[in-house]
Amino acid sequence: MNNSKIWLSSPHMGGSEQKFVNEAFDTNWVAPLGPNVNGLEKDLENYLGNEAHVGALSSGTAAIHLGLILLGVQAGDTVLCQSMTFSASANPILYLGATPFFVDSEKQTWNICPVALEEAIVDSIAKGKKPKAIIAVHLYGVPYQIETIQSISTKYNIPVLEDSAEALGSSYKGQQCGTFGDIGVLSFNGNKIITTSGGGAIVTKSKEIKDRAVFFATQSRDNAPHYQHSEIGYNYRMSNICAGIGRGQMEVLDDHVGLRRKMHDFYVELFKDIDTVTVFTVPNDDYFSNYWLSAIVIEPNAELGIDREALRLAFEAANIESRPLWKPMHLQPVFESYPYYGNKVAESLFENGLCLPSGSNLTDEERERIAEVVKSFFCAK
Repeated sequence: MNNSKIWLSSPHMGGSEQKFVNEAFDTNWVAPLGPNVNGLEKDLENYLGNEAHVGALSSGTAAIHLGLILLGVQAGDTVLCQSMTFSASANPILYLGATPFFVDSEKQTWNICPVALEEAIVDSIAKGKKPKAIIAVHLYGVPYQIETIQSISTKYNIPVLEDSAEALGSSYKGQQCGTFGDIGVLSFNGNKIITTSGGGAIVTKSKEIKDRAVFFATQSRDNAPHYQHSEIGYNYRMSNICAGIGRGQMEVLDDHVGLRRKMHDFYVELFKDIDTVTVFTVPNDDYFSNYWLSAIVIEPNAELGIDREALRLAFEAANIESRPLWKPMHLQPVFESYPYYGNKVAESLFENGLCLPSGSNLTDEERERIAEVVKSFFCAK
C-alpha cells in the first residue's frame, strides 16, 4: 500500500484555475486589481446572496483588521473574542492597540458561549468600558448560535464581526455564513474549502462600507492625480493572479463542500461503534456545515492508554497528519494576561479533541489507511 503523506487539508484544484491565471498573464493584469479581482468579488456576492458586498483581500487576517477599523475599534478599546479559534482572529485586536477579552465555548457548536459572552459584556460595562465589537467564529465550518448571539449584540448595541474563515459554504436556516454579522470575514488560505493560494475577503452590508474597506486596503490613496494620503492605509488588496485561482475554485466550491461532508460521514461510520469517541456534528437541521475539518473528541482512558495524543501519534507513525483542536487564546503565552470569561469547555475540547484528514481530494485508498489506523488503535486496547 502507498505510504505517501496524507495531509489534514490540502489544496484541491478544479481544472479551470489555469485558464483565469493565463488570461491575467496574457493581458498583463498582474497587479492587485483587475478583471479577476472584480470577477471573484461578483462570484462571491452571487454565492452569498443577502445583498452581500465583497472586497477581495490578501488574507482573512487583513479582513479582520479592516473589519475592526470599520467598526470603530481604536487604541484602548475592548473587543470580545471567542477564545477557541486560530490566533488570526485575535491578533488584529492588538494591531489596533485594543484589549481582547476572551470568551469560552459552549458544548453544542464549540463556538462562543452566550452566557459567558453576556457576563463579559456586563463586567466590562460595570468597569466603565463598553466593548466595541464581538468576534464570533464558525469553528471548523459549524455555525455559532446565530440568533442568540445576535440578540445579545442587539441588546447591548455591540456589533458582531463574523469570522467565517472556515465556513464558506456553511449556512444557518438557509442563509450563508459570512452574511450574519455587521462585518463578515472569509479566508482562502491553502488549507481552506477553496483557495487563492493566500487571500481572503471582507463581506459588508453596503457598497459604501465595502468601498471604504477597499480604500483602506489600497493604502488609503485619496482621489487625486498625485499620491495623496489623508488616512493611514494598508497593502491588503488581492492580486489579479490569486483572484484568477479563486474564480476557478468558485466553480467547484459546492463540489468541495459535498466531498468534505462525505468525509464527515465516513468518520461517523468509522467511529459509530467506538463509545469513547464523539464526532463533531451540527446540533440540528437548522445548521448546515461544510465540515471544513472533521473533528472528534476522545474520552481518555489512562489504563488502556487511550487519549487524543496517543491516537495522533498512531496516525503520525502511519504518515497521516492529524492535529489537536485550536489551543484556546486565553491559554496562549502571548494572550494569557488578558481577561477570560467562562469555564473550561474550550480547554477540555483542546485537551481531548483531534482534527482528522478532511480534504476534498482524499482517495478511497487513503480512507482505507485512515480506517486501518483507527481500527488497529482501538482494537489493540
